[in-house]
Amino acid sequence: MLSMSLAKSIGIGSSRRDEVYVAAVPLRATKGPAQLLMSTAYSLNFWDLQHFLVIINPSSSLHSQVLVYDFQPQDPESISVAVAALSGRNVPGVVLTRTLKKLPKRKCWFVGYSETDAMDAANRFNKGWDTDLRINHHDCRNYVNGLVEYLTGMKAVLEQLQSSSMARDEMSLPRKD
Repeated sequence: MLSMSLAKSIGIGSSRRDEVYVAAVPLRATKGPAQLLMSTAYSLNFWDLQHFLVIINPSSSLHSQVLVYDFQPQDPESISVAVAALSGRNVPGVVLTRTLKKLPKRKCWFVGYSETDAMDAANRFNKGWDTDLRINHHDCRNYVNGLVEYLTGMKAVLEQLQSSSMARDEMSLPRKD
């Protein structure tokens, strides 16, 4: 017999089955050498030099697209913002929500099912999120960990992904289609 928390995490006995994913993308930088460096770091799978975001695949047939939620500097390509952020100072941040036609094929991991309506829950979470960004203290990683925990109950999802061979080998967790 499944434990209640395991049953909830895989969607048994729940009317909503919004899927929750974590994805990694290259950090944004000014065009030229900085952008090339960020793209190279992403390609080489340097965990700390990637931008993380949460993707919700709604169970409702009304939504044909997936929703992306992330937290980043208001002006991620500004050199002055990069210098301030890297020196440990707060920079103005912004929580973004946008749509994608489909899930990314690379560096996208299924992490569970939302315990409630994921879009409503993400919007509530975002309203309470402090938008002062500080690298390694209050950045995209903290946002992803917080939002995934709020949606699924899973704690420290990025640490779990980083330590798993699946994340290191760029294999996605199984999709629950």
